[in-house]
Amino acid sequence: MPGPARTGIANLPLHGGKAPKWLFQRMVKLAHEITIAIVTDYGPDEMLHRLSHPYWFQAFGCILGFDWHSSGVTTTLCGALKEGIRGMERDLGLFVAGGKGATSRKTPSELLKWGEVISINPDPLIYASRMSAKVDSAAVQDGYQIYHHSFIFTKNGTWAVVQQGMNESARYARRYHWLGKEVTDFVNEPHSAILSETRGKALNLVASESNSARNTIAGIVSTQKPEEILMDLKKIKTLTLPARHDIRTEDLHPESLKKIILSTYERQPGDFKELLGLPGVGAKTIRALSLISELVHGVAPSYRDPARYSFAHGGKDGIPYPVDRETYDRSIELLRKAIGKSKIAPGEKRNAENRLGRLLIE
Repeated sequence: MPGPARTGIANLPLHGGKAPKWLFQRMVKLAHEITIAIVTDYGPDEMLHRLSHPYWFQAFGCILGFDWHSSGVTTTLCGALKEGIRGMERDLGLFVAGGKGATSRKTPSELLKWGEVISINPDPLIYASRMSAKVDSAAVQDGYQIYHHSFIFTKNGTWAVVQQGMNESARYARRYHWLGKEVTDFVNEPHSAILSETRGKALNLVASESNSARNTIAGIVSTQKPEEILMDLKKIKTLTLPARHDIRTEDLHPESLKKIILSTYERQPGDFKELLGLPGVGAKTIRALSLISELVHGVAPSYRDPARYSFAHGGKDGIPYPVDRETYDRSIELLRKAIGKSKIAPGEKRNAENRLGRLLIE
Protein backbone atom coordinates (compact mmCIF):
# COMPACT_ATOMS: atom_id res chain seq x y z
CA MET A 1 0.00 0.00 0.00
CA PRO A 2 1.35 3.49 -0.82
CA GLY A 3 2.48 5.61 2.08
CA PRO A 4 0.66 8.65 3.40
CA ALA A 5 0.58 12.25 2.38
CA ARG A 6 0.07 14.76 5.14
CA THR A 7 -2.08 17.10 3.10
CA GLY A 8 -2.39 20.03 5.45
CA ILE A 9 -2.12 21.58 8.88
CA ALA A 10 -4.69 24.01 10.28
CA ASN A 11 -4.22 26.21 13.36
CA LEU A 12 -7.39 27.18 15.22
CA PRO A 13 -8.13 29.10 18.44
CA LEU A 14 -8.45 26.62 21.30
CA HIS A 15 -12.00 26.64 22.67
CA GLY A 16 -13.26 24.52 25.53
CA GLY A 17 -16.63 22.85 26.00
CA LYS A 18 -18.58 20.83 23.46
CA ALA A 19 -21.40 21.31 20.99
CA PRO A 20 -24.91 21.45 22.52
CA LYS A 21 -26.84 18.20 22.10
CA TRP A 22 -29.44 19.78 19.82
CA LEU A 23 -26.73 21.18 17.54
CA PHE A 24 -24.78 17.94 17.41
CA GLN A 25 -27.93 16.00 16.47
CA ARG A 26 -28.52 18.36 13.56
CA MET A 27 -24.88 18.10 12.53
CA VAL A 28 -25.14 14.31 12.51
CA LYS A 29 -28.21 14.45 10.27
CA LEU A 30 -26.70 16.91 7.80
CA ALA A 31 -23.34 15.09 7.77
CA HIS A 32 -25.28 11.90 7.00
CA GLU A 33 -27.04 13.46 4.01
CA ILE A 34 -24.04 15.29 2.57
CA THR A 35 -21.81 12.22 2.86
CA ILE A 36 -24.38 10.03 1.10
CA ALA A 37 -24.69 12.59 -1.70
CA ILE A 38 -20.92 12.85 -2.23
CA VAL A 39 -20.24 9.11 -2.02
CA THR A 40 -23.17 8.32 -4.34
CA ASP A 41 -22.02 10.77 -7.01
CA TYR A 42 -18.24 10.56 -6.68
CA GLY A 43 -17.39 7.48 -4.61
CA PRO A 44 -15.86 7.04 -1.13
CA ASP A 45 -12.35 7.96 -2.29
CA GLU A 46 -13.57 11.44 -3.16
CA MET A 47 -14.83 11.83 0.40
CA LEU A 48 -11.38 10.88 1.68
CA HIS A 49 -9.80 13.39 -0.67
CA ARG A 50 -12.10 16.18 0.49
CA LEU A 51 -11.69 15.44 4.20
CA SER A 52 -7.92 15.54 3.75
CA HIS A 53 -8.11 19.13 2.48
CA PRO A 54 -7.99 21.60 5.41
CA TYR A 55 -10.16 24.26 3.80
CA TRP A 56 -12.86 21.90 2.56
CA PHE A 57 -12.97 20.26 5.98
CA GLN A 58 -13.39 23.65 7.64
CA ALA A 59 -16.11 24.66 5.18
CA PHE A 60 -17.92 21.36 5.81
CA GLY A 61 -17.90 22.06 9.54
CA CYS A 62 -19.17 25.58 8.98
CA ILE A 63 -22.07 24.30 6.87
CA LEU A 64 -23.00 21.85 9.60
CA GLY A 65 -23.35 24.84 11.90
CA PHE A 66 -20.09 25.02 13.86
CA ASP A 67 -17.91 28.11 14.39
CA TRP A 68 -15.47 28.67 11.53
CA HIS A 69 -12.51 29.52 13.76
CA SER A 70 -13.20 27.17 16.66
CA SER A 71 -10.91 24.23 17.41
CA GLY A 72 -14.03 22.27 18.33
CA VAL A 73 -15.00 21.98 14.67
CA THR A 74 -12.46 19.16 14.27
CA THR A 75 -13.64 16.87 17.03
CA THR A 76 -17.32 17.68 16.53
CA LEU A 77 -17.30 17.23 12.76
CA CYS A 78 -15.43 13.93 12.98
CA GLY A 79 -17.86 12.75 15.64
CA ALA A 80 -20.86 13.84 13.57
CA LEU A 81 -19.48 12.05 10.52
CA LYS A 82 -18.88 8.86 12.47
CA GLU A 83 -22.40 8.92 13.92
CA GLY A 84 -23.94 10.10 10.65
CA ILE A 85 -22.86 7.02 8.70
CA ARG A 86 -23.27 4.53 11.55
CA GLY A 87 -25.09 1.46 10.26
CA MET A 88 -24.47 2.46 6.63
CA GLU A 89 -20.72 1.95 6.48
CA ARG A 90 -20.83 -1.22 4.39
CA ASP A 91 -23.32 0.24 1.93
CA LEU A 92 -21.25 3.40 1.50
CA GLY A 93 -17.91 1.63 1.54
CA LEU A 94 -16.74 4.31 3.99
CA PHE A 95 -15.71 3.77 7.61
CA VAL A 96 -14.59 5.96 10.53
CA ALA A 97 -12.50 4.82 13.50
CA GLY A 98 -11.05 6.71 16.45
CA GLY A 99 -12.00 10.11 17.80
CA LYS A 100 -11.14 12.37 20.72
CA GLY A 101 -9.18 11.47 23.85
CA ALA A 102 -9.64 7.89 25.02
CA THR A 103 -11.63 7.09 21.87
CA SER A 104 -8.55 7.79 19.76
CA ARG A 105 -6.74 4.97 21.53
CA LYS A 106 -9.46 2.55 20.45
CA THR A 107 -8.59 3.05 16.78
CA PRO A 108 -6.58 -0.21 16.43
CA SER A 109 -9.33 -2.33 17.99
CA GLU A 110 -11.96 -0.66 15.80
CA LEU A 111 -9.87 -1.36 12.72
CA LEU A 112 -9.49 -4.99 13.77
CA LYS A 113 -13.26 -5.27 14.12
CA TRP A 114 -13.94 -3.73 10.72
CA GLY A 115 -11.29 -5.95 9.17
CA GLU A 116 -13.28 -9.00 10.25
CA VAL A 117 -16.60 -7.51 9.17
CA ILE A 118 -15.55 -6.55 5.63
CA SER A 119 -12.86 -9.21 5.18
CA ILE A 120 -9.81 -7.02 4.67
CA ASN A 121 -6.39 -7.19 6.29
CA PRO A 122 -6.43 -4.48 8.99
CA ASP A 123 -2.67 -4.54 9.62
CA PRO A 124 -1.70 -1.92 6.99
CA LEU A 125 -4.46 0.37 8.28
CA ILE A 126 -3.37 -0.05 11.89
CA TYR A 127 0.22 0.69 10.87
CA ALA A 128 -0.85 3.82 8.97
CA SER A 129 -2.89 5.01 11.94
CA ARG A 130 -0.02 4.49 14.37
CA MET A 131 2.65 6.01 12.13
CA SER A 132 0.66 9.12 11.25
CA ALA A 133 0.22 9.76 14.97
CA LYS A 134 3.91 9.05 15.62
CA VAL A 135 5.04 11.49 12.93
CA ASP A 136 2.91 14.37 14.17
CA SER A 137 3.77 13.80 17.83
CA ALA A 138 7.43 12.74 17.70
CA ALA A 139 9.04 13.35 14.30
CA VAL A 140 7.47 16.81 14.15
CA GLN A 141 7.70 18.48 17.55
CA ASP A 142 5.93 21.80 17.12
CA GLY A 143 4.51 22.28 20.61
CA TYR A 144 1.11 20.69 19.94
CA GLN A 145 0.08 17.57 21.86
CA ILE A 146 -2.11 15.20 19.84
CA TYR A 147 -5.45 14.54 21.55
CA HIS A 148 -7.73 13.70 18.62
CA HIS A 149 -7.20 11.06 15.93
CA SER A 150 -9.84 10.05 13.40
CA PHE A 151 -9.03 7.41 10.81
CA ILE A 152 -11.34 7.32 7.78
CA PHE A 153 -10.99 4.49 5.28
CA THR A 154 -12.71 2.59 2.48
CA LYS A 155 -13.36 -1.09 1.90
CA ASN A 156 -10.56 -0.98 -0.69
CA GLY A 157 -8.02 -0.02 1.96
CA THR A 158 -7.55 3.64 1.01
CA TRP A 159 -7.53 6.01 3.97
CA ALA A 160 -7.25 9.50 5.40
CA VAL A 161 -6.41 10.81 8.86
CA VAL A 162 -7.66 13.94 10.60
CA GLN A 163 -5.92 14.54 13.91
CA GLN A 164 -5.50 17.52 16.18
CA GLY A 165 -3.04 18.70 18.80
CA MET A 166 -3.29 21.46 21.37
CA ASN A 167 -0.88 24.07 22.65
CA GLU A 168 -2.29 25.22 25.97
CA SER A 169 0.10 28.13 26.42
CA ALA A 170 -0.53 29.56 22.94
CA ARG A 171 -4.27 28.81 23.19
CA TYR A 172 -4.27 27.28 19.73
CA ALA A 173 -5.07 23.87 18.32
CA ARG A 174 -3.35 22.58 15.19
CA ARG A 175 -5.04 20.16 12.82
CA TYR A 176 -3.14 17.66 10.70
CA HIS A 177 -4.58 16.06 7.55
CA TRP A 178 -3.26 12.93 5.87
CA LEU A 179 -4.20 11.24 2.60
CA GLY A 180 -2.79 7.76 2.28
CA LYS A 181 -2.33 7.43 -1.46
CA GLU A 182 -0.25 10.44 -2.47
CA VAL A 183 3.32 9.68 -1.39
CA THR A 184 5.35 6.65 -0.48
CA ASP A 185 7.37 7.87 2.49
CA PHE A 186 6.08 8.55 6.00
CA VAL A 187 9.17 10.49 7.05
CA ASN A 188 10.14 12.67 4.09
CA GLU A 189 7.91 15.67 3.29
CA PRO A 190 4.64 13.76 3.73
CA HIS A 191 2.44 16.85 3.34
CA SER A 192 1.50 18.75 0.18
CA ALA A 193 -0.27 21.80 1.67
CA ILE A 194 -0.04 23.45 5.08
CA LEU A 195 -2.61 25.75 6.70
CA SER A 196 -1.75 27.67 9.86
CA GLU A 197 -2.27 30.95 11.68
CA THR A 198 1.07 30.95 13.50
CA ARG A 199 4.57 29.63 13.10
CA GLY A 200 7.26 28.98 15.66
CA LYS A 201 10.17 26.73 16.55
CA ALA A 202 9.77 23.10 15.59
CA LEU A 203 11.95 20.03 15.41
CA ASN A 204 11.06 18.87 11.91
CA LEU A 205 12.56 15.49 11.14
CA VAL A 206 10.27 14.92 8.15
CA ALA A 207 11.69 17.92 6.29
CA SER A 208 13.72 17.01 3.20
CA GLU A 209 16.68 18.87 4.67
CA SER A 210 16.57 16.50 7.67
CA ASN A 211 17.51 13.49 5.56
CA SER A 212 21.11 13.40 6.82
CA ALA A 213 19.92 13.81 10.40
CA ARG A 214 17.45 10.94 9.98
CA ASN A 215 20.23 8.69 8.69
CA THR A 216 22.56 9.76 11.49
CA ILE A 217 19.93 9.12 14.17
CA ALA A 218 19.21 5.65 12.79
CA GLY A 219 22.93 4.95 12.74
CA ILE A 220 23.37 6.10 16.33
CA VAL A 221 20.87 3.61 17.76
CA SER A 222 22.06 0.70 15.62
CA THR A 223 25.84 1.13 15.84
CA GLN A 224 26.58 2.89 19.13
CA LYS A 225 26.36 0.91 22.32
CA PRO A 226 23.62 2.07 24.71
CA GLU A 227 26.15 3.17 27.33
CA GLU A 228 27.88 5.38 24.73
CA ILE A 229 24.59 7.04 23.81
CA LEU A 230 23.77 7.70 27.46
CA MET A 231 27.25 9.12 27.99
CA ASP A 232 26.73 11.50 25.06
CA LEU A 233 23.46 12.68 26.62
CA LYS A 234 25.19 13.31 29.93
CA LYS A 235 27.80 15.41 28.13
CA ILE A 236 25.07 17.42 26.39
CA LYS A 237 23.57 18.25 29.79
CA THR A 238 26.70 20.28 30.50
CA LEU A 239 26.35 22.39 27.34
CA THR A 240 24.51 25.62 26.60
CA LEU A 241 22.17 24.79 23.74
CA PRO A 242 21.69 27.11 20.74
CA ALA A 243 18.78 29.55 20.98
CA ARG A 244 16.70 27.57 18.47
CA HIS A 245 16.27 24.79 21.02
CA ASP A 246 13.23 25.10 23.24
CA ILE A 247 14.47 22.32 25.52
CA ARG A 248 16.60 22.98 28.58
CA THR A 249 19.54 20.73 29.38
CA GLU A 250 18.05 20.10 32.81
CA ASP A 251 15.05 18.56 31.03
CA LEU A 252 17.27 15.80 29.65
CA HIS A 253 17.13 12.66 31.79
CA PRO A 254 19.49 10.04 30.34
CA GLU A 255 18.63 7.44 32.96
CA SER A 256 14.94 7.58 32.10
CA LEU A 257 15.82 6.79 28.47
CA LYS A 258 18.11 3.88 29.35
CA LYS A 259 15.50 1.16 28.84
CA ILE A 260 14.26 2.39 25.46
CA ILE A 261 17.81 3.04 24.19
CA LEU A 262 18.73 -0.55 25.07
CA SER A 263 15.57 -1.83 23.39
CA THR A 264 16.24 0.05 20.14
CA TYR A 265 19.84 -1.20 20.07
CA GLU A 266 18.62 -4.79 20.42
CA ARG A 267 16.05 -4.36 17.65
CA GLN A 268 18.54 -2.76 15.22
CA PRO A 269 16.15 -0.59 13.17
CA GLY A 270 17.26 -0.33 9.55
CA ASP A 271 16.30 3.31 9.10
CA PHE A 272 14.61 6.25 10.78
CA LYS A 273 11.12 5.10 9.79
CA GLU A 274 11.68 1.74 11.47
CA LEU A 275 13.05 3.49 14.54
CA LEU A 276 10.04 5.79 14.76
CA GLY A 277 7.69 2.83 14.45
CA LEU A 278 9.19 0.94 17.40
CA PRO A 279 7.01 0.67 20.52
CA GLY A 280 8.11 3.08 23.23
CA VAL A 281 9.98 5.41 20.89
CA GLY A 282 8.32 8.78 21.39
CA ALA A 283 9.03 12.48 21.42
CA LYS A 284 11.60 12.42 24.25
CA THR A 285 13.64 9.66 22.65
CA ILE A 286 13.61 11.30 19.22
CA ARG A 287 14.50 14.70 20.68
CA ALA A 288 17.43 13.24 22.64
CA LEU A 289 18.78 11.40 19.60
CA SER A 290 18.44 14.49 17.41
CA LEU A 291 20.51 16.45 19.93
CA ILE A 292 23.24 13.80 19.77
CA SER A 293 23.11 13.94 15.97
CA GLU A 294 23.56 17.70 15.98
CA LEU A 295 25.85 18.37 18.93
CA VAL A 296 28.03 15.25 18.89
CA HIS A 297 28.05 14.24 15.22
CA GLY A 298 27.57 17.70 13.73
CA VAL A 299 24.49 16.74 11.68
CA ALA A 300 21.63 19.09 12.50
CA PRO A 301 17.96 18.38 11.80
CA SER A 302 15.62 20.99 10.39
CA TYR A 303 13.93 23.43 12.75
CA ARG A 304 11.55 24.69 10.08
CA ASP A 305 7.96 24.77 11.28
CA PRO A 306 6.02 22.78 8.65
CA ALA A 307 3.06 25.17 8.95
CA ARG A 308 3.12 27.58 6.00
CA TYR A 309 -0.15 29.32 5.16
CA SER A 310 -3.09 30.93 6.91
CA PHE A 311 -5.67 29.35 4.60
CA ALA A 312 -5.29 26.54 2.10
CA HIS A 313 -6.99 28.64 -0.61
CA GLY A 314 -5.15 31.84 0.30
CA GLY A 315 -6.42 34.96 2.01
CA LYS A 316 -8.92 37.45 0.61
CA ASP A 317 -6.22 40.15 0.70
CA GLY A 318 -3.72 37.96 -1.13
CA ILE A 319 -1.74 37.23 2.03
CA PRO A 320 0.04 34.87 2.48
CA TYR A 321 -0.59 34.14 -1.20
CA PRO A 322 -3.33 34.92 -3.77
CA VAL A 323 -6.60 33.06 -3.62
CA ASP A 324 -6.75 29.96 -5.81
CA ARG A 325 -10.25 30.74 -7.04
CA GLU A 326 -10.58 27.62 -9.18
CA THR A 327 -9.89 25.28 -6.27
CA TYR A 328 -11.98 27.44 -3.96
CA ASP A 329 -14.95 27.41 -6.33
CA ARG A 330 -14.74 23.64 -6.87
CA SER A 331 -14.88 23.08 -3.11
CA ILE A 332 -17.89 25.34 -2.70
CA GLU A 333 -19.71 23.86 -5.70
CA LEU A 334 -19.30 20.29 -4.47
CA LEU A 335 -20.80 21.23 -1.12
CA ARG A 336 -23.61 23.17 -2.80
CA LYS A 337 -24.59 20.15 -4.90
CA ALA A 338 -24.44 17.86 -1.87
CA ILE A 339 -26.71 20.17 0.12
CA GLY A 340 -29.13 20.33 -2.80
CA LYS A 341 -29.39 16.54 -2.95
CA SER A 342 -29.70 16.06 0.80
CA LYS A 343 -33.02 14.84 2.17
CA ILE A 344 -33.48 17.33 4.97
CA ALA A 345 -36.24 19.78 5.85
CA PRO A 346 -36.45 22.82 3.53
CA GLY A 347 -35.69 25.18 6.41
CA GLU A 348 -32.55 23.30 7.42
CA LYS A 349 -31.47 23.13 3.78
CA ARG A 350 -31.85 26.91 3.43
CA ASN A 351 -29.83 27.46 6.60
CA ALA A 352 -27.04 25.25 5.27
CA GLU A 353 -27.08 27.08 1.93
CA ASN A 354 -26.95 30.43 3.73
CA ARG A 355 -23.95 29.31 5.78
CA LEU A 356 -22.27 28.18 2.58
CA GLY A 357 -23.05 31.53 0.97
CA ARG A 358 -21.19 33.35 3.73
CA LEU A 359 -18.02 31.50 2.69
CA LEU A 360 -18.04 32.86 -0.86
CA ILE A 361 -15.29 35.27 -1.87
CA GLU A 362 -16.63 38.52 -3.24
